[in-house]
Amino acid sequence: MAKTKRAEKSHRSALDKAEQILRGAIPEFLKNGYACTSMDKVAKAAGVSKQTLYSHFTDKEGLFTALVKRIATKKYNFVCSQPLEGEPKEVLRNLADRILTENINDSEYLEFVRLIIAESGNYPDLSKLFLTQIAKPAVEIVTKYLQENQELDLEDPEATARIFVGSLVYFILNQKVLHGIEVMPMTAERYVDNLVALIERKNKI
Repeated sequence: MAKTKRAEKSHRSALDKAEQILRGAIPEFLKNGYACTSMDKVAKAAGVSKQTLYSHFTDKEGLFTALVKRIATKKYNFVCSQPLEGEPKEVLRNLADRILTENINDSEYLEFVRLIIAESGNYPDLSKLFLTQIAKPAVEIVTKYLQENQELDLEDPEATARIFVGSLVYFILNQKVLHGIEVMPMTAERYVDNLVALIERKNKI
């Protein structure tokens, strides 16, 4: 029993230390970009030794991968915390509201998206990882829901799911990352209402 408790305490300590490192790493990547962020800078920002840093993350790529997975887990848990059950109109509207609410005013997340886009040319694996961990699961969840709701009579549920998720991503990028809120503003409510209406109207034509 004593060994089990010690093992659990050691495991919790390791998780806490890894979280401390990740919290310290995020501002370094956002400030310096991927290429110019060094493990030395991360160790200093996180308040840990280089030995401790490397014991948790073998290299910068592994550290960045852990960051993306950390963000993806947070977003997934929030957005998908409620099952997609009920009338499509309400389900899609509520899901869209959750996605926008979780992301559109999260300045750290938006800066992270800017970083991924900026580095995508030189480091395509980073953008692929980002899509795999964040965008792809969202599309798969919506696709499954649309497939199960045959009353929508959609010819291609997966393409429709991509349009749905992609439109929300576009709205976030347009309004917040590209400063569209100053050039071509639109309320989230109006945008979501019309996006859902376009999908729902398909089976009424």
